[in-house]
Amino acid sequence: MNNREKDKYLILSATFGEGHKQVANAISEAVNEMVADADPITMDIMEWIHPNLYPISHYIYKKSIKKFPQVYSFLYKKTRVKNSFSVKLNSIFLSGMETVLKIIQEIKPKVVVSTYPFAAGIISRLKEQGLIDIPAVTIITDYTDHSYWIHPSTDQYMVGSARLRDQLIALGVEADKIKNTGIPVRKRFMDVLPTDLLLDKYRINPNVFTLLIMGGGDGFFGKGLSTFKALESISTPIQLFIVCGKNKKLKTQLEWELKDSKHDVRILGYCESIEELMAISDLMISKPGGVTTSEAMAMSLPILLYHSLPGQEEDNAEYLCGSGFALSVKTEEELIEQVENLVQDSAPLSWMKQRMKKDQTKTSAIDALHVIVEAAKCGSLRNVTDSRTIQKQKEIEVSI
Repeated sequence: MNNREKDKYLILSATFGEGHKQVANAISEAVNEMVADADPITMDIMEWIHPNLYPISHYIYKKSIKKFPQVYSFLYKKTRVKNSFSVKLNSIFLSGMETVLKIIQEIKPKVVVSTYPFAAGIISRLKEQGLIDIPAVTIITDYTDHSYWIHPSTDQYMVGSARLRDQLIALGVEADKIKNTGIPVRKRFMDVLPTDLLLDKYRINPNVFTLLIMGGGDGFFGKGLSTFKALESISTPIQLFIVCGKNKKLKTQLEWELKDSKHDVRILGYCESIEELMAISDLMISKPGGVTTSEAMAMSLPILLYHSLPGQEEDNAEYLCGSGFALSVKTEEELIEQVENLVQDSAPLSWMKQRMKKDQTKTSAIDALHVIVEAAKCGSLRNVTDSRTIQKQKEIEVSI
């Protein structure tokens, strides 16, 4: 029996945006199921580096995104390309290098996977300073580039589109370091129950239009209650799933406000089986987060984008609409008009479904895992080579 200790795959993420965490979970799940001799260890890097400040900083992040999006937009655009300002700001987030180094020395991973840009930056800096020599893999969780994702000592990048791959090459990243795997989604998006069983499970009429509304992991959505009330103006009764995420206040308010709706309304909190709702829906309304939209693409679910936040979400929206995967609206009036049109005429939805099927990302986590495993192997081979070189040097010294 082989009692060799399993290799450690360290996956660094953060909950500053639900997508980073979801991608880390997808990779961890894939490692557990497909790599018998490896053990995934997922860590929230911001929580480890700043345990006392983390709750406050996380709260401020969520509030600032919601209340002051233009400030975030300014900082995002100001740091989009590497410059003196971006370097100074980035140095603040690299302040936890010593903590991360201690974690790595304790765990001794064969490979480090970053799904959060500042984690990727810290790992690269540790490698640049010669403090570690471990393969570094970065998974970009949006469909757009930013200087904080790109670092000189990253060994492999995984991206969600061919367009982003080209953008990284244009920024000087070597082509052989970039793999277009798609943004990883969890295995459950490959193993969904048959549609007829799901229709029965959720008591859905297949002949009635079904709309899924996603507000992100924290339940951010548009202007709040007014948008949902406006859905009453849709002339034809529809079936409606509203996923509020962790926003318990919004869920409670909607349950009261929509209790007499003419539509068949189901209001949900954080939903672990979102792939099932996507499988039986005709259209999803969502912000253009990289992971949520990748999940929708895996399920060939057309997307109507609303209330894109300035920054990467605007870039994601531009890519998704330009690729024919989504439509976008800016105002509440446009939103209701577009839904009304799609309820009456499903031809645009059929066209978007066909476009998505050509670029589906159901196996993205598996494809990403292959890259990670190869990186880990290269690291092991490099360590063997280094140890042989050291031994050879010792033999030479002894002979002299």
